[in-house]
Amino acid sequence: MTAPNPRTEALDRLPVRSALPALRAALDTAGTAVLCAPPGTGKTTLVPLVLAGLVPGAPAAESRPRGGAPREDRPRRVLVAEPRRIAARAAARRMAWLLGEGTGGAAEEPGHRVGYTVRGERRVGRQTVVEVVTTGVLLQRLQRDPELPGVDVVILDECHERHLDADTAAAFLLDVRATLRPGLHLVAASATTDAAGWARLLDASVVEAEGVSHPVEVVWAPPPVPVPPPHGTRVDRALLAHVAATVRRALAERGGDVLCFLPGVGEIAAVAGLLGEVDADVLQVHGRAGARAQDAVFTPGERRRVVLATAVAESSLTVPGVRTVVDCGLAREPRTDHARGLSALTTVYASRAAARQRAGRAGREAPGTVYRCWAEAQDARRPRFPTPEIAVADLGAFALQAACWGDPEAAGLALLDPPPAGAMAAAREVLTAIGAVDAAGRATARGTAMARLGLHPRLARALLDGARLVGARAAAEVVALLSEEPPRELGADVAGVLRAVRRERHSPYAGRWRRETERLCRAVPGSGKDGGPQEAGPQEVAGLVVALAHPERVAARQGGGTYLMASGTRAEVPATAAGSPWLAVAVADRPAGAATARARLVAPVDAETARQAAAALYREDEEVAWDPARRRVTARRVTRLGAVELDARQVADPDPARVRAALLDVLRTQGLGLLRWSPGAVSLRRRVAFLHRELGEPWPDVGDAALLARADTWLTGARPGDVDTLALLRGLLPWAGGEAARLEELAPERVEVPSGSRVRVDYSAEQPVLAVRVQELFGWARAPRLADGRVPLLVHLLSPAGRPVAVTADLASFWADGYRAVRAELRGRYPRHPWPEDPATAQPTRRTNRRR
Repeated sequence: MTAPNPRTEALDRLPVRSALPALRAALDTAGTAVLCAPPGTGKTTLVPLVLAGLVPGAPAAESRPRGGAPREDRPRRVLVAEPRRIAARAAARRMAWLLGEGTGGAAEEPGHRVGYTVRGERRVGRQTVVEVVTTGVLLQRLQRDPELPGVDVVILDECHERHLDADTAAAFLLDVRATLRPGLHLVAASATTDAAGWARLLDASVVEAEGVSHPVEVVWAPPPVPVPPPHGTRVDRALLAHVAATVRRALAERGGDVLCFLPGVGEIAAVAGLLGEVDADVLQVHGRAGARAQDAVFTPGERRRVVLATAVAESSLTVPGVRTVVDCGLAREPRTDHARGLSALTTVYASRAAARQRAGRAGREAPGTVYRCWAEAQDARRPRFPTPEIAVADLGAFALQAACWGDPEAAGLALLDPPPAGAMAAAREVLTAIGAVDAAGRATARGTAMARLGLHPRLARALLDGARLVGARAAAEVVALLSEEPPRELGADVAGVLRAVRRERHSPYAGRWRRETERLCRAVPGSGKDGGPQEAGPQEVAGLVVALAHPERVAARQGGGTYLMASGTRAEVPATAAGSPWLAVAVADRPAGAATARARLVAPVDAETARQAAAALYREDEEVAWDPARRRVTARRVTRLGAVELDARQVADPDPARVRAALLDVLRTQGLGLLRWSPGAVSLRRRVAFLHRELGEPWPDVGDAALLARADTWLTGARPGDVDTLALLRGLLPWAGGEAARLEELAPERVEVPSGSRVRVDYSAEQPVLAVRVQELFGWARAPRLADGRVPLLVHLLSPAGRPVAVTADLASFWADGYRAVRAELRGRYPRHPWPEDPATAQPTRRTNRRR
C-alpha cells in the first residue's frame, strides 16, 4: 500500500482550487482578474503553480504572443510579486516543498522550478518557471525591459496593503498590456481589499475563493486603565506591559502557539524583555531580522512558541502551530513633511482590514482565538482600510520612476489614488536639484542611472557623486548603511556605526549590509577602478556621503545647543554629537506638535564639506528687511547655505527700489500705523475720508489700501517716521478744481456754538459728532449740517463735568421733550450752573451763575 504523500495532500486541501476554473476563464477572456481569497486558501502557493502548469488543476492561462497562436512549447512562466522579502522567500520555499524539490521547512532551498529574487539575494535557475520577487525588484525589471520577455503571468499579491511599489507596478503593467504586450496576464490577489476598485482599474472580473478557515473567537482585552494614544513613534509603556500580560493570559487560557502583533522593532524588544520567564520560546520577527530567524517562524518548534511580529506576519504564509493571536491594535505608516524634507514612520491605530487579517492567522489550521487589546466600542471608529502609501509617503522614488517611464506628471498612469500635487511638486524639486530630471520633468541620463540602482534618488545621488569623490567602496558602505536604518543600539554617529558593522560578523543586519555594499559596488559605473581619493577616513567619508544624500539637512550649531538645518528646521541632536560646529543629519523626524526636529543619526562635517555637498543651496545676496528694533529698513550682504547664515555685513548704500519694496511690505503687513501721524494729520485724514464717503470724487480715498497704492509718490527714505503725513494728505486734496478751498465749509475742523466756543468735530465715527456742554447750546434750535447739508451733526450733550447726558441730531425736539428730564436730574447735582425752564430763549454760557 502506497504511503500518502503529504505534499499532494496539502495541495488537494487548499480551498482556492475551487476558484481556479473561474480564474482561468477570466484570464482567457480579459487577460486580467482580481482574486479575492481568505487567508490560508492557497492563493500565494497553489495559484502560481497551477498557472505555470507545474501541478494538476485548472488549465494554465493561455499566453499569446502578439499576432500569434497559444504557445505550447514551454511551461507558462509566472512572476509573483510580494510586498516584503520575508513573504517572497517563504512563498518560494513553500512552493518548492509542494513540488517535492527540497526537504521542507527552513532547510528548503528554491532555485529549480521555483525561485525567488529579493534585493541582494537571488535563487533561480534555468528550469525556474515560477519566480517570486519583491515589488521593488519587479519595478527594476519593468524599467530595464517593459516587455518582461518570457513572462506570461504576473501576480500582484497582497494588494490590500497599498504599498507604493505595488500600486506603481500595477500601473506600469497595465500600460505594458495596453501598448506592448496585450497577451501578458495580470492577477491582483489579496485576502482583504477594495475588490471593486481593483476590478475597475484592471477592467477585470472578481474571482472569489471560498475559505474554509476555522472559526476565530474574539476576546476584547482593553487595558485596565486608559493609556495615552500613540505619539509619533512612541508607544506608552503601559500598553506594552498590558500586551505582555495578555500574551501570558493567552498562554494560560489557550493551547498552541501565540502570534503577537506589535508596530515596530522597539516594541517587540520591549515585550520580549517582559516575557523573559514564560515557558515558551520567544521569537522576534520583523524586517530587520535575519533570513534564518524569519524562516524559522515557518518551522514548527519542539516547545510552545510566542512569535512577536510586525506587520510582516500579516500577509505571509501560514505560521504553523498558531492558535492564538494577540493584537496590540497599532501599526506604522509613513508620514512626510514636504516643507521640511523630513520623512518618518508614525504609529497609528491599525485599520479594521488589518485587524481582520491578523485575526485570521489564528484560524489557519484549527479553531482559534484573537485577543484584541482595545475596547469593542472603539473598533467601529477605526479606519476601514490602511492609508494608501501614495497619499502620505515621500514621492521622490515614485516621481523618478514615472519620469523614467515617460510620464513625469504620472497623469497617464492607472492608479487607484492619484499622487498628491504638493508631494509631487516637492519630489520634482528634489529630482531637479540632483540632476535626475530636466526642467520639463523628463528623466536625464543621470536620472535613469539613478533609477536602476534600486535606491531612493537621494541615496543614488550620494552613491554616484560619493564614488567619484571618495571611491566606490567607501561610498557604497555608507549608502548601504543609510538604505536600511541601523539598530539604534549601535549608536547615533554614522562613522561609529560603520566601524561597528565592519567588526560584526554574525548579526543579520551586518550580513545584509555586506551584501548590499557588494551589490552597490558592482552597480557603480567604473567601480572596478574604485577611483577617488582613498586617504579619507571613515569620519570624513560618512559626513560627505550623508551630506550628499541630504544636503538640506546639513546643520550648523546655534545658540542654546540646537542646530539649524539648511532647510530652516531646528533640530535637537544626540549629546555625543553636540560639540561639532557642523553636522550632516542622516535620520531625523519631527514629532507631532514639537517645535524642533529630532536628529537620531548624524555625521560631523566641516564647513567646506557642507558647502560642497549642498552647493545648490549656496546663496550670496543683498537682503533688505525691516529691523523692528531700530524701526527702519536695513540692508546686509549675506552669504547663506539654505537657511544657515554663513556671513553678513552691513550695506551702506542699498538699492533704493529694494528699500522701498521692503518698507512697502512691512507697511502692508503691519499697517500705516508705523507712520508718524500728528494730531493735525489724523484730523485731516478723518475729514477727507468723511467727504469721500459722503460725496465721492473729487475727494480722494485715504484708506490704508488707497494710500499704499500711491506709495511711489510719497514713500521715501528707510524710516516710516520720515514721512510727513500732513503734507502727504494735503498733496492729495483736489486743488486743481478748487474743491480743496471748501474743505472747511464741507467738513469743518471746528464748529462755533452759541456760547462762542469753537468745538472740535469728531469724524472718527460713521456720523460726525459734536460733544459740548448743555448750557453752551441754549437758544440753538438747529446744529449745522455737513457735506453740503447731507449729514447732520450728532450732538453729544454733556454735563458741566463733561459726562454725556443725551445724544440727539434734532436739538429742537430735545429742547421740547428731552431737556425737562435732563434739567430735573442735573440741577440738584450742579446748582451753581444755570438751568432755565425755557432753554430755547435762554442765554448760552460757559460760566456758572456766580461768574455770570
